[in-house]
This record gives sequence, C-alpha cells and structure tokens, in this order.
Amino acid sequence: MKKKGFIRTTLITLALAGAITGTAFAAEVPPESLPCNATCESHILVQNLIEGTLTDVQNGLGFGEAMGKAQCVVLNAVLSGQNCGYGYADLAAIARNAIFQHRDMYLRPDVYAQAEPYINSLITDIVTQYKNGEIDYNTAVKTGYERVYQTANPDFNMEQIFAVDSCYRDMPAIDSVMFTMVRKALLNA
Repeated sequence: MKKKGFIRTTLITLALAGAITGTAFAAEVPPESLPCNATCESHILVQNLIEGTLTDVQNGLGFGEAMGKAQCVVLNAVLSGQNCGYGYADLAAIARNAIFQHRDMYLRPDVYAQAEPYINSLITDIVTQYKNGEIDYNTAVKTGYERVYQTANPDFNMEQIFAVDSCYRDMPAIDSVMFTMVRKALLNA
C-alpha cells in the first residue's frame, strides 16, 4: 500500500514539474512568419490562442495534427466572440505560418543555422539602408528577395519577371528558409 502512495506522489510531482517547465518555455509566433496583413494585435491574439500547440510542434507534433488543433482553437475563439474583430481566415493564416515555420525549424535546424549568417552577409547593405531610413520595409524585403533570387540566377530581375503573366514566369527554385531569414534580418534591424 505504501508503494502505491509513493508511486502516485512521484507521478503527480513529475506531472506538475513538467507542466511548470512546459509553460515557462512556451513557443512564440515568429514575427518573420506573419502574413503581410497581420497586425500586432492579431499577432498577440494568435500567440495566446496557439502557444501550447506551438510548444507541442517544437517537441515533435506533426504539421497536420497541429493545424487541426490550431484551427479548432481559432474557430472556437471566433465563434465565441473572443477574436477582437478579426476573421477566421486572418487568424488561421497567422497560425498556419507559425506552425509551418516551427515544424520546419524542428525538422531542419541545421538549414536555419546555416542560412541566417549567409543571408545576413548577403543583404548587409539593404539592412543598413533600412536602418538609416533610406528605404521602407516593403522595399527592403523586395530588394532582399531579388538578391536571394540572384544567387541562383545572376540575371534575375524582379521587375521583368513580374511584368510577365504568372504562367510564363521563370522563377529560380529557392528554399523558403532564405526568404524567412531575409524578413528576420530586416525585423531585427
């Protein structure tokens, strides 16, 4: 009988320690993963809604299951009026991007670790221009993306490519991590 009480006490203690540790290191929605129409308020709202799911993703939860959990939470918030006026599509897009980036970072941490210093050195002048107020954020992102595309095709010109109908565009294949790191470098500036 004493053995059962000891085991129960040990299990409860471990569960509480795990709960305290899990909440202390809750995962955040990365700012570089936000869609362009996201606001600070919507960012914080989604952060509060799905931080537990993001922590689970960091611990190995799959993308599909995480998206299902996040969609349920977001939909319940919208239906119960706890959405601060934001629609389901806006909040779900923020959640989807955050879950995708956390899952990708979980699966390929070495790619992110290698891409960050590479991108920082590639767009140093663009970051400096942005810091000095010479260009705005959208122009800096566009110029950074063009610079990334030019690593694969030196003749790449964003103006010419986007002047063509989308079915005829010849876009170089670039890992999405590079574009994420461009946004991150500019947001850190």
